[in-house]
Amino acid sequence: MNAASLISLIRSSSLSLLCFLLYATGASAAAHDNCVLPQALDAKIAARFAGAHVVTLEDLAEDNRNLYKKDHGSRCPGLVEINFYGDGKPTWAVILISGDDPRQLKSRLLVAHQKESTWEIRSLATAIGVPVVWQERPGRYKDMYGRMTIRSTTPVIVLCYYNSSTTVYAWNGRKIEEIWLTD
Repeated sequence: MNAASLISLIRSSSLSLLCFLLYATGASAAAHDNCVLPQALDAKIAARFAGAHVVTLEDLAEDNRNLYKKDHGSRCPGLVEINFYGDGKPTWAVILISGDDPRQLKSRLLVAHQKESTWEIRSLATAIGVPVVWQERPGRYKDMYGRMTIRSTTPVIVLCYYNSSTTVYAWNGRKIEEIWLTD
C-alpha cells in the first residue's frame, strides 16, 4: 500500500467515525428533547422541586426501558400532554425523580394545568422508584378487584411501575379520582 492510499484510508475511516459519533450524539440528544416542558412551566417546576428532573428513557432500568419502548416508542416516559380536564387548555402529566441512591429514587406524579398566564400544579402521587406515565382514551376503568369503576369522559393519566402497580387518574368534572388497575 502506497502513502496516498494509506492517507485516503485514514481519512475515510476518520470520516466514518466522525459520522457515527455525530449520529450517536444526535440520537441521545433527541431522546432528551422530547422530555422538555414549556418554558414557563419548566421554570415553575424547577423552582418548586429543586434537584428533580423529568424521567427520561435513560432513567429506566433496561427491562423497563424495553417494555416502554415496545408500547410507546421513543416518547418521553416522564411526560405526556393530555386534555385531562376536557377544556382544551395546555395540561401535562409529569413524573419527576430525585435522589442520589439509584435504588431509592423518589418519584412524584404532577398534573400541570395552564390557567390564563399561570400554571396550576397538583401533586397526585409520590413513591420510591422510577415509574412511567402515558394517557389512555376516555372510557370505563375497573379496579383490580372489580369493586370500583371510573367512567371518564376525558383522557386519563396512567402511572405505571413496571412489574409492580398501575394506577389510573381521571377527572370527573369536580375532582380527580384514582383507581388501581394492578398491584
